[in-house]
Amino acid sequence: MRGFRLPERTQSFLSCFGPIRQHFAFKRHLLSASLYRKQLAARFEAWRLFIGIAQAPSTVF
Repeated sequence: MRGFRLPERTQSFLSCFGPIRQHFAFKRHLLSASLYRKQLAARFEAWRLFIGIAQAPSTVF
């Protein structure tokens, strides 16, 4: 809760940030370095696609 003055704001931030973090956090110790880099690149690409759609939904259709 460091940096947040109100517990409500902390909870609000964490409830939004949790799913985003889970998208990028995976078990690195179980992957080789090259597979880790490939999976991370794929997840960032999926994130960029999602953000592009979320920011401009009218241009998709």
